[in-house]
Amino acid sequence: MLLKLENVKKQYGTFTLDCSIEVKKGQVTGLVGSNGAGKSTTFKSVLGLVFPDSGKIELFGKTPDEITDEDKEKLGVVLTEANACEVLRAKDLAPIMKAMYKHFSLEDYLNKCKKYGIPLDKPIKEFSTGMKAKLKVILALTHDAKLLILDEPTAGLDVTMRNELIDMLREYMENEECGILISSHISTDLEGLCDDIYMISDGKIVIHEDTDVLLSEYGVLKVTKEQYDEIDKQYIISQKEEKFGYLCFTNQKAFYQENYPNIAIEKGSIDDLIIMMSKGGHH
Repeated sequence: MLLKLENVKKQYGTFTLDCSIEVKKGQVTGLVGSNGAGKSTTFKSVLGLVFPDSGKIELFGKTPDEITDEDKEKLGVVLTEANACEVLRAKDLAPIMKAMYKHFSLEDYLNKCKKYGIPLDKPIKEFSTGMKAKLKVILALTHDAKLLILDEPTAGLDVTMRNELIDMLREYMENEECGILISSHISTDLEGLCDDIYMISDGKIVIHEDTDVLLSEYGVLKVTKEQYDEIDKQYIISQKEEKFGYLCFTNQKAFYQENYPNIAIEKGSIDDLIIMMSKGGHH
């Protein structure tokens, strides 16, 4: 196990984080939820940037007070608000990384910069948003990290840039000893990359599911008020009232397809999960 959070709690005024998450070797785990749901607090708890009030965090099988500097070097981190000093050039970062990380590979760093179009001699402040995002991920990938913690790494990127970044992560995951914990607002990134998804709402994990199960077995029912009154609701996990009736989120799409052939049923997606579990009424 690369990372385990067990009943990790943190109180901020009226907001309470209460979170349990696991990231296994060889897997990409997604953390999704609306803004303010607790994603960033979870990431910062893992990284020791905030200290939980209670609960247990294990990184590489060790508690926070057992973690060594060598263990910390096994983490590759991309945070939304963190940026390299922008007066520097990409080539200026290499000796800094070499001083910080014993296993930093200059060759790998230069090769990735070349492959993904990162100019070495240009000040970072002159980079596009996409180039800055790719550079942050390249820095996380080139010191032999075993676990990547990526908070919205594709935010603000166009489709081409996002695809390049996702390709980098897929290449990294060819090593089955590695793992990734990633959050993103862009559901297609997660659907094509993640092995499993955690959904966080109001500080609590409300769903944990394998991605292929989520995409194949979950669905959204569109029902009139009359149909809603009549259907079996035991497999409805969230619903939202609309002008025409109700949207109902289910984890047993096949049950409703078989028993209610006249009901409109759409395939579930991560976007549906976020919308219905954040704004709908939970069962």
